[in-house]
Amino acid sequence: METRIHEIADKIYRLSTLIPGPDGSGGFTFNQFLIDADEPLLFHTGMRSLFAPVSIAAAKVIDLNRLRWITYSHAEADECGALNEWLAAAPQATAMQGRFGCAIWLNDQAPRPPRSLADNEVLDLGGKRVRHLSTPHVPHAVDASLLYEETTGTLFCSDLFTQLGDSPALTDSDIMGPAIAAEKAYGFTSLTPRTGPTIRRLAALAPRTVAVMHGASFAGQTVPVLEALAGYYETQLREAMAA
Repeated sequence: METRIHEIADKIYRLSTLIPGPDGSGGFTFNQFLIDADEPLLFHTGMRSLFAPVSIAAAKVIDLNRLRWITYSHAEADECGALNEWLAAAPQATAMQGRFGCAIWLNDQAPRPPRSLADNEVLDLGGKRVRHLSTPHVPHAVDASLLYEETTGTLFCSDLFTQLGDSPALTDSDIMGPAIAAEKAYGFTSLTPRTGPTIRRLAALAPRTVAVMHGASFAGQTVPVLEALAGYYETQLREAMAA
């Protein structure tokens, strides 16, 4: 497997690995995002099986000894499965997550004490500023959180807008259609009364780029697309409750 590198915003790199489907076609992309700043940050670690190709790709962007922060959305193999491998390869790095995520998983799993982040807490990386957003059950678990890089307007949205198959690194074309198709196929997003309002909170940020974990990142009209996604899940919830 080869991990491809694309700069999707100023000094923000998508590290993408395509895992083919069982018949060698289609497949699924697993994307990590590296922010190159005075204190570089990695969002998503990937699974342990992806550590070798992804870390080789990351080392082409920065010296891994410079990596300072490692974070992710929620406890899941593709989000943080290779966490300890990354911490071993980057001795200056510290893992971080929201307070709840630290309490239920990261405090126990990280070999070095992690940093706990409050909702809306901003971390100055030196040249980049990231805002931690607590988003319980969006996309999945109660510990879920997302990250917003303020200087480039890049929203790291984890599994939201998941798309099947291979994809370009960045697009301004339709991502709602492919995202709805993936949702219908797998039903991976939690439907709660907070799902729609949480996504509308993301839309209020008016990001310039939406960095997607599975599929192409999006650099078109992000606010209408996020509002549409919120509306889609609100409709799904109403239909599920009526049934």
